[in-house]
Amino acid sequence: MKITYTKCGDYYLPDFVLSNNTKNITLGKYARMRLNYLKSHKKAEYTILCMNDELTNHLLDIDKQASDFFDAQMKLMAEKEGITEELKATNQLEWVGKMNNLKNSIEEIILERYIYN
Repeated sequence: MKITYTKCGDYYLPDFVLSNNTKNITLGKYARMRLNYLKSHKKAEYTILCMNDELTNHLLDIDKQASDFFDAQMKLMAEKEGITEELKATNQLEWVGKMNNLKNSIEEIILERYIYN
């Protein structure tokens, strides 16, 4: 793979081109969060992933791992906390409050483990 450069003023900048097989890919919530973090705080890692044409695969992998973790933990923690469909039918406000609390707790874990590492 040959890297080409374009002169911008006094500097030569590498030409980044995404491969053609990534045009119709939709990034999920966690992939977009990871992308923004890489661009803002981990510029060297972002550049390396772009140059090696691994950025899309990295983002899709992060999104899948985080989504799978979220789904598994929501189910597990809801059972552990005793949040059931019966509670949903009898006291919807309490159910919504508890589910929102679980969701926020799990998303904090996801941010630490998958997004900001």
